[in-house]
Amino acid sequence: MNVAFAETEAHGHGLDHDNIFDAVIHSPVYREYERAFSETTGLPVSFRPVESWQLPHHGRKNENALCSLMASKSRACAACLQVQQQLSETARYEAQTVICPIGLCDSAVPVKLGEKLIGFLQTGQVFRRKPDSAQFKKAAKLVADWGVEVGRDELKAAYFGTRVLPSKQYDAMVKLLAIFAEHIAMVSNQIAVRQQNSESPVITRAKQFIRDHQTEELSLGQVAKAVNTSTFYFCKMFKKVTGLNFTDYVSRVRIEKAKNLLLNPNLRVSEIAFEIGFQSLTHFNRVFKKVIGESPTEYRSRLVS
Repeated sequence: MNVAFAETEAHGHGLDHDNIFDAVIHSPVYREYERAFSETTGLPVSFRPVESWQLPHHGRKNENALCSLMASKSRACAACLQVQQQLSETARYEAQTVICPIGLCDSAVPVKLGEKLIGFLQTGQVFRRKPDSAQFKKAAKLVADWGVEVGRDELKAAYFGTRVLPSKQYDAMVKLLAIFAEHIAMVSNQIAVRQQNSESPVITRAKQFIRDHQTEELSLGQVAKAVNTSTFYFCKMFKKVTGLNFTDYVSRVRIEKAKNLLLNPNLRVSEIAFEIGFQSLTHFNRVFKKVIGESPTEYRSRLVS
């Protein structure tokens, strides 16, 4: 079965693309490539989902020291996240490279299952031309404006210690990512076929319906009706397949969305709660702590710090 056909089937049966992404990122072929790419190039590489408010390379092997410093402050973090958003918008069909406010390159390659975009392979955090003292002066001012507390000597060492790769060499590395994206698409296709054959179409359609309407008020009866089953039958089958009752499953879907949104420092916790479908901030805080083990504010503070 080719990739395009699997995607047609995926649309028809509501295959869980979130599960496909998770399976791919934990697959031996991806982990082996990630290790080989990092060791060979000395650059970070990440596979991130389409909707993600996380810095893809933060805390990972070969993360640029300068980028690590920037991630320590919310305003700098926001600027980095804007770069990720720009890549998400421009790299949906082919590889794209953008330059961050400090002058570093970041590149993303789309990974697709047929016509469905499931994520991006990313690398970067390098200069393509050796920076000079005038550029450093501008970067230092920007860092100060962001409120990043770092000594000038430490900042200078991180700035001029950043890898410099000529455009030809850097473009070749991005080409390697594009080639591997094709391999990931094949792995995704295999996972899609297995998922299609192992899970009841009723449950996969229900999961898709929940994701599509997670910001709305959802009831068990409403979802059962959407997949053409009785409420009693659907309730019993859903718990058996997912291991969760309907309410807990919906909460977890919403909390996963909240985890990404919390990494956007420009959004208040209350805004996130209502955006993902909770009717009160208190309820959101209670459910988030139950699922994640800490409050939304604690979660955000820990990751930003």
